Amino acid sequence: MLHDLLDESAARYPRDEALCYNGSSYSYATLQARTLALAGGLSTLGVRKWDRVVVYLPNRPEVVEVAFACSRIGAIFVPANFLLKPRQLDYLLKDAAARVLVASAAVARPLQTMEALRVLDTVVWCDTHADPAPCVTGVQTCTYDALVSSNEPFEQRRMLEDEPAALLYTSGSTGRPKGVVVSHRNLVSGAMIVSGYLHNTRSDRILAALPLSFDYGLSQVTTALTVGACAVLTTYVLPAALLQELVRERITGLAGVPTMWMHLSSLEWPGEAVQSLRYITNSGGTLPNAVIERLRRRLPNTKIYCMYGLTEAFRSTFLDPDELPQRMGSIGKAISGQEVIVVRPDGSACEPGEIGELVHRGSLVTLGYWNDPELTAQRFRPLRRTPEQVPRVDVAVWSGDLAKTDAEGYLYFVGREDHMIKSSGYRISPSDVEDVVLEVPGVLEAAAVGLPDETLGQRVTVAVVPADGPAQEIAERVGVHCRAQLPAYMVPAEIHIVDRLPRNANGKCDVTALREMLATNRDVFKARHLRETHAENH
Repeated sequence: MLHDLLDESAARYPRDEALCYNGSSYSYATLQARTLALAGGLSTLGVRKWDRVVVYLPNRPEVVEVAFACSRIGAIFVPANFLLKPRQLDYLLKDAAARVLVASAAVARPLQTMEALRVLDTVVWCDTHADPAPCVTGVQTCTYDALVSSNEPFEQRRMLEDEPAALLYTSGSTGRPKGVVVSHRNLVSGAMIVSGYLHNTRSDRILAALPLSFDYGLSQVTTALTVGACAVLTTYVLPAALLQELVRERITGLAGVPTMWMHLSSLEWPGEAVQSLRYITNSGGTLPNAVIERLRRRLPNTKIYCMYGLTEAFRSTFLDPDELPQRMGSIGKAISGQEVIVVRPDGSACEPGEIGELVHRGSLVTLGYWNDPELTAQRFRPLRRTPEQVPRVDVAVWSGDLAKTDAEGYLYFVGREDHMIKSSGYRISPSDVEDVVLEVPGVLEAAAVGLPDETLGQRVTVAVVPADGPAQEIAERVGVHCRAQLPAYMVPAEIHIVDRLPRNANGKCDVTALREMLATNRDVFKARHLRETHAENH
């Protein structure tokens, strides 16, 4: 079970740091004791097996404590991204049919107007020592401190490893957020596998800067606790501040998403951070080659792990850092004990170089979508990979992501089917365009999308966040470079210089929001080659 990860490390390393947050540290013995006390407190509130407990907080120790306390009593931990607005939190609470909400007292006023009050039993307030706690009409309230200090006994539930442990909501970039039901087996197996290939040890200090509501962010904590390492909790806001945190906390491991690495790779890194950082990881999208090269120059002694995963399967692939120089752009091969293959619509395996859908099977395949059997049946379905004489076929996750392999079986992410650009009869991967744009000096971030076009079907459109320099000059450089490096049908028809890219709650580029933003943006530089490009396409 999930709480076994903590208990086993607490037995071996009781005095070692388990969590560090805002200058305070929590030993393994202290963290274990607090989760036991919190489990008792939640039990006194009437929380029982499979009840949902939602946590609406930034990355801080209470989020971790609730996760392990829920595991002890068989409840389902539901971390809500703190960047969600009240209407989105309302949706999540209703969809999860939450019994308990753990939140900052700052949310008391908007909570009063939420429809979710019809399903909530209790609100637990953090950051308040007021007695009584802030009131919410029709719902009992208490303080987090009172709950932890209650020292009430509780019944530790007996569970199976395939029972639900957490409900993780997707970022909603392809529609409304979906709750993915994650089992104890998924969390524990994932932590053990990831800590194995990252070679984590008790001496590691892993910075958890991504939201703990994101499976990739939560994995930083479970990976650390598996080996007795220290998870340092923070919230990523400004790149420069994050670099100072690396120095202050002597960080050895850091996880990020592409937009985060684009910014960090453009900065000068403090020598102390360069010296202490043993590895970095990327997931949540392909890391552009230009960004990889900048990171390699900034961090000559740091291992760079390019990975792929999805909430529905927790973690899927990684590329051995030693293979990175000769396999730029690859997401590697399936992690230990899992199978990740590229298939045609009929389920047959694609040949090397042939684009197909990524399918994952193994112990990390989750239990499906919360309260959505129809969507679960679409995405979680069998893939015959055993002899016909074996009647039972394991369920696999059909990711909706497109990929291909090379002759040696290394995987290359192409893009989501619904994000592909269809222009002049061609299917274009946005990352192929973005990689070239990011090679241009002065470009900090770039994202390519397709916008409706009467002639082309969709026109290739790129949003560029400049690091410095005049917008007109950078746009012209982008146009010239793309013209030289890309076939005519892939050259951007429009180049938009923007202050920032829209992001979803997990820090990834929100493609739907970007399309909407660019469709109404009139401050656009159209490449000088536009007419020639259209002519060549036809």
